[in-house]
Amino acid sequence: MSESLVQAKLDKLGALRRQGTNPYPARVARTHTIGEVTAHFSVLVPEERSGKQVTIAGRVVAFRRMGKASFFDLRDGTGEIQVYVTLDALEAIGYQSLCDNDIGDFLQVCGEVFRTKRGELTIDVANWALLAKCLRPLPEKWHGLKNVELRYRHRSLDLIANERVRDTFIRRSRMIAAMRRFLDERGFVEVETPMMQPMAGGATARPFITHHNTLDIDLYLRIAPELYLKRLVIGGLERVYELGKSFRNEGVSTEHNPEFTTLEIYEAYSDYEGMMSLAEELIQRSAMDAIGSVKIHYQGQEISLESPWRRLDLEEAVEDASGIPVANRSAEEILSDATLAGIDLPVLPRGKLIDQLFERFVESGLIQPTIIKDYPVDTSPLAKKKPDMKGVVERFELFIGGMELANAFTELNDPIDQRCRFEQQEGWRRDGDDEAQQIDDDFLFALEHGMPPTGGIGFGVDRLAMLLTDCSSIRDVILFPTLRTKERR
Repeated sequence: MSESLVQAKLDKLGALRRQGTNPYPARVARTHTIGEVTAHFSVLVPEERSGKQVTIAGRVVAFRRMGKASFFDLRDGTGEIQVYVTLDALEAIGYQSLCDNDIGDFLQVCGEVFRTKRGELTIDVANWALLAKCLRPLPEKWHGLKNVELRYRHRSLDLIANERVRDTFIRRSRMIAAMRRFLDERGFVEVETPMMQPMAGGATARPFITHHNTLDIDLYLRIAPELYLKRLVIGGLERVYELGKSFRNEGVSTEHNPEFTTLEIYEAYSDYEGMMSLAEELIQRSAMDAIGSVKIHYQGQEISLESPWRRLDLEEAVEDASGIPVANRSAEEILSDATLAGIDLPVLPRGKLIDQLFERFVESGLIQPTIIKDYPVDTSPLAKKKPDMKGVVERFELFIGGMELANAFTELNDPIDQRCRFEQQEGWRRDGDDEAQQIDDDFLFALEHGMPPTGGIGFGVDRLAMLLTDCSSIRDVILFPTLRTKERR
C-alpha cells in the first residue's frame, strides 16, 4: 500500500515537471509566520474580514474538499491555520491544481485573513505556489507515530506526527539557554575543550577509541572535560564552564546513551558547599525558563524544586535503607554482613560495595531533590579529602526523580595526593578494571604549577531535560539517540 502511494506521488511529480512547474523552487515570498497571523488577527470576530492580505508558507496537514470550495490546514514551526480556497477565486485550472496537492506538501498561499462563522481564523486564498512535493505518506494525524523504534530512527516523522515531541525539544532548548544565561550573568566564561583526547580521563568510564592516521596515534572520545577545564582554572580563568557532548562506551538504558550532553562548571575559591548552592539556583532558573514553574510532575510524582534541598550523608543513607553497617568498616566486613542478610554482592573495593548498596536500596527512592554527600575516597580520585573524616572526600551527587542529575567535588589540588590516587587507579586497571582512570602526566604537570581551592560540578543535561519534560527515557529527549544499525535487506 505504501509503495503504491509513493508511486502515485512520483507520477504527480513527473506531471508537474512536464507542465513546466518546478516542484522545488528556491525562493519563498513569505510575509508572516502562521504564529504572527494568529496573534495579529486574534481580534477578528466571527464572519469579520480583515481587509488585509498575508503570504504564509507551511506543510499541508489536513484537506477537506467540498465541490467548488475546499478547506485545508497549513502548519509551520509557529502554529497551524485553516486555508479556504474557491473555484471562483482561482478558476478551474488553478483550483484543480491546488486540490491535487497531497498531505505533506509544502505550499505558499496569499490571501485575506478572515474569521469564519464558526470562529475559525482562516486565509481566503487569492494565489498560491508549490514549495516542495512530499513523496512519502505522513504518519496518520490523529493516531500519531506509535512505533518507538520508528520514532527514534526517523525523528523527522516523530516531530511531524507528535506535537508533544516538538514541545519536548523546544523545552529542552529553553532549558539549555537558561543554563547559559545563568552562568554568563555570574561572570562564568564558556569554553571548548578537546573531544578527542590522548588519554580518557576526568571520570570512571570505558571510552571509545579512534585512530588519527596522519599522526598515527590512538585517541579517545572524551568521557568528561574535567581535566582540561581544571587546567584553565590553573591558567587563571577562575570561572569556566563547558556545555557539550561526552561519550562513554557503556550499556544503553532509559537513563544512559553512549553520546550524551553534560554541563561542567568550575569556580576558583569555591568548594562543594558552593556547588550545592549553585546547583539549586541553576536548576530552579532552568525550570522557570523552560516550563514556568519550580513545581514539576514527573512520572506521576509531584516534585518541588524549591529551596532548601535535603542533604544526606552517603554512608548514613545506605545504612538506614539496607540495614548494613558501612561506616568505618572494611570491604570484607561489608561483604560478610551483606551475605548474612541475604544480600548478594560481588567482590569489590569498599567504595564500590557502598555504591552497589546505594543503587539497590536508596537511589530509586530519592524523588524530591536530595544531595547525597561525602563519598569514599577510593571511588572519587579527583576530589579533596574531608579534613575530619578518614577515607572520605568532599563530593556530592544530586538526585531528583530517582535519577542522578549532578556530581560535584571540592577539587583535589594537591599534585602529590593526585598522583597517588592515579597510581591506585592504574593498579586497578592492571587488575582488569577497564573503567579505572589512567595517570595523566600532562594534567599533573599543570597541577604542579598550583591550582587555587576550587569547586566543580557536572550536570547530566539529558536527564534534567527528562525531568522537565516528564519523559521516562533518555531517548525521548535526544533528537537522534544511538541505535543498533538497521539490517539491509
